Amino acid sequence: MRPSKKDRQMNLTETIKDNPFITDEELADQFSVSVQTIRLDRMELSIPELRERIKHVAEKTFGDEVKSLPIEEVIGEIIDMELDQSAISIFDVKHEHVFKRNRIARGHHLFAQANSLAVAVINDELALTAKSQIVFTRPVREGERVIAKAKVVEIHNDRTIVEVNSFALGEIVFTGEFEMYRSKKSAKDETK
Repeated sequence: MRPSKKDRQMNLTETIKDNPFITDEELADQFSVSVQTIRLDRMELSIPELRERIKHVAEKTFGDEVKSLPIEEVIGEIIDMELDQSAISIFDVKHEHVFKRNRIARGHHLFAQANSLAVAVINDELALTAKSQIVFTRPVREGERVIAKAKVVEIHNDRTIVEVNSFALGEIVFTGEFEMYRSKKSAKDETK
């Protein structure tokens, strides 16, 4: 027997509270209802859509932490961050990000996600891209979610090397190495 609407909405609220990154599609599967029913439930409960929930969590969690640029200037949504170590962001490829004739994402969006993540991971108030080497390994299509993972691999005086690998559907779609200029030495350098 199906749970009542009231019970479903109560469980929906708890599920989203426990996992703010769950999609409407995953919720629909979990509760054996349509995606439209989930959307209506969220609207009735004043629960924002996934993108807004991610943005809210990122601003709350990383807003004070990111020093090199305002959190809203990062392309994609930061979901994990350890300054001068690593960071992860997600970017949902939508209609406005693709070429109309083939629905393939424009490369500058993938580059912007990776580059802004490389800037954000720097623990300095000034971080600029000095140079980059990038490779697109496969096209990304409309509707795919791109997960970018940045890792700081070297810190030298006023330069930091950040590697970024981006994935869609579990496949690597972009790799990049970014040489980042920073205005001062990191805490790691100062303790050496």
